[in-house]
Amino acid sequence: MSITMKSETPKVADAVAIRSWKMPILLGVLALFAVIVFVLMGPSGTATFRISQDTDAWQVPNLVVSAKGVGVAVAVVCIALAYLAWRQTRDTGKIAKWVALTFTVVFVVGLMVWIIGGTTTQNITLVGLFTGAMLITTPIVFGSLSGVLSERAGVVNIAIEGQLLAGAFTAALVSSITGSAFAGLFAAAVAGVLVSVLLALFSIKYVVNQIIVGVVLNVLVSGLTGFLFEKIMKTKVDGITIYNQPAHLPNIPIPLLSEIPIIGPTLFRQSIIGYFMLVLVVALWFGLFRTRWGLRVRAVGEHPKAADTVGINVNRTRVMNVLAGGAVAGIGGAYFTLVAVSSFSKDMTGGLGFIALAALIFGRWNPIGAALAALLFGVAGNLQSILSLAGTPIDGQFLAMLPYALTILAVSGFVGKAVAPAADGDPYIKE
Repeated sequence: MSITMKSETPKVADAVAIRSWKMPILLGVLALFAVIVFVLMGPSGTATFRISQDTDAWQVPNLVVSAKGVGVAVAVVCIALAYLAWRQTRDTGKIAKWVALTFTVVFVVGLMVWIIGGTTTQNITLVGLFTGAMLITTPIVFGSLSGVLSERAGVVNIAIEGQLLAGAFTAALVSSITGSAFAGLFAAAVAGVLVSVLLALFSIKYVVNQIIVGVVLNVLVSGLTGFLFEKIMKTKVDGITIYNQPAHLPNIPIPLLSEIPIIGPTLFRQSIIGYFMLVLVVALWFGLFRTRWGLRVRAVGEHPKAADTVGINVNRTRVMNVLAGGAVAGIGGAYFTLVAVSSFSKDMTGGLGFIALAALIFGRWNPIGAALAALLFGVAGNLQSILSLAGTPIDGQFLAMLPYALTILAVSGFVGKAVAPAADGDPYIKE
């Protein structure tokens, strides 16, 4: 009798511990928002989504919808899904993934229609939205992949911002001196590795707190690049800043694929860095979850002592992953100066390294999940610029905070409990 009671008690405790009402409450609040804003305060006009550009080989008709009608439909669906989430939490203690995903998609559609229907132009180009978002998304993806490499091996990488900034500065300087974009790209990877050398040295060898090391490295790189920018890159010869004129990496359209509406211009009219990003996301996912190397890395990040007992050199694996992550982030930094802007400016990464950390958490330390989360942040960031030009009644400062609001939701657990690798942040000292 006592054995039965002991075996049942943990099950009850676990069931109570698992049940969380955060998500049902959040969905209920958003459903109420949909009723008040989309229905009661919604515009009565139409919203037009332009899917094709005039130069596209395949022309798709514009999508024109009633803002009020879509608002009512979205509100009804959101209420139904919020109620379903409450029922599932009450009965089983958890919400089916499709419920939260469907609610998110429906709510975002309603929000887009409501905003566009209230603008002076009442239309938006989806191609411009996503292609512009890639300028923000690409460095975020590289930064989040750097975090995946490091944290899957058990090292917290707060220094992503510094790695991106070092890569951007070095790419601009070396490319300006050599006249070669590829020389700048290689130098950016080396700069990211050098930052990672310091991260690995202090956090793995000298067992310094990894978060403190990362923060210090971010400040160090910011100060160093700012100082060198003032002393070197602002130097003019015949009125030209010769050390801040990097070569440009052009976009390379892939025939046929680049003509697909929305997807084509977004994914298949990229620079070589953009294509490398797409390949790297898939390759890193395959390597982590389908190869022996990935199994070793995940073992080091989850159970380093057990990995050590089967002959895996824990700290060497961590060092190699941190260095590889630095190279990846350095290449992501090169995107700023070789593709997006073609010049360097102080602190030009603008905190995207920290957004990359949020994408990493949002994506559950999975390369594909992190890339999709980065795309979400990129779209949210670009949406602010487009809607400001479209004359939306919403204050521009509110739109500018969207990426950071998503960041708070990601790291606070409202999007679901994100469980990091078990040994993430814990130094390993061999006994």
